[in-house]
Amino acid sequence: MTAFLFHLFVKPISRLPFSALYIISDLAYFFGYKLGRYRVKVVNRNLRKSFPDKTEKEITQLRRQFYHHFADIIVESFKIFSITEEEAMARFKVNNPEVLDKYVNEGRSVLLVGGHYNNWEMLAVGIPGYIQHEAVAIYHRLGNKFLDAKFLSSRGKFGLKMISRQEVREYFATDDKLTCTIFGADQSPSIAKKVYWMDFLNQDTAVMFGVEKFAKEKNSPVIFGGITKVKRGHYEFDMEVLFDDPSQCEYGEITKAHTSRLEKQILEDPQYWLWTHKRWKRKRKPGEEN
Repeated sequence: MTAFLFHLFVKPISRLPFSALYIISDLAYFFGYKLGRYRVKVVNRNLRKSFPDKTEKEITQLRRQFYHHFADIIVESFKIFSITEEEAMARFKVNNPEVLDKYVNEGRSVLLVGGHYNNWEMLAVGIPGYIQHEAVAIYHRLGNKFLDAKFLSSRGKFGLKMISRQEVREYFATDDKLTCTIFGADQSPSIAKKVYWMDFLNQDTAVMFGVEKFAKEKNSPVIFGGITKVKRGHYEFDMEVLFDDPSQCEYGEITKAHTSRLEKQILEDPQYWLWTHKRWKRKRKPGEEN
């Protein structure tokens, strides 16, 4: 059934021009948010706890802005299945790829960390054409094998290599290529044993420790990557070196830095973060410390 629906609806929609896709996006906003109320309770809870000083009117306005953007992300993600490399690079512009040139010359792999902010699917198809490192992304396998295969194929068609969380340890132990490994470090680490607890958006938050762990093991520079939405379907990406020599960092320093940097970006334009995600479902247990 999934394959049938994909070929009947998703693939044809992906071939539409962006102007038509945004008509679909506006309809998706109306039916998904106005009528369907998709995860509105989750979004409301996340927004109110993250912005306790905002009025109910401000929360309502922010929620509407988010759902408009969320609908855009959905149709733009459909477009990934048929987008050309030239169009991807035109719509996802990396402003400062030269940040990585130093590490290419030094023969060093890097870790690129960010969050589910703006359109991370456009990053998957846009960034490989801008950098000299081999682009690698850590991802969570989908339960539906058909969709998992389709997303792997679409995200990797211009050079991005996808590594599942289950394969990360083996990958870092054996890989000897010059890589730029991309981490989305803002998901809820519900099953991970190793986490770092800190304040994030006014809430006690468990943060995945993988970026810091691998940065220190490999002494790989840690780069923050921030996506900015210029207008519908057009994004810019800026990289910022957080740590050139992670081996000298204190425990938790890397995790706090990249999480705080993401928080800063979210606070500047909060409507572009993934508020439908149940980010705070993991609670700190009594006696659980970093």
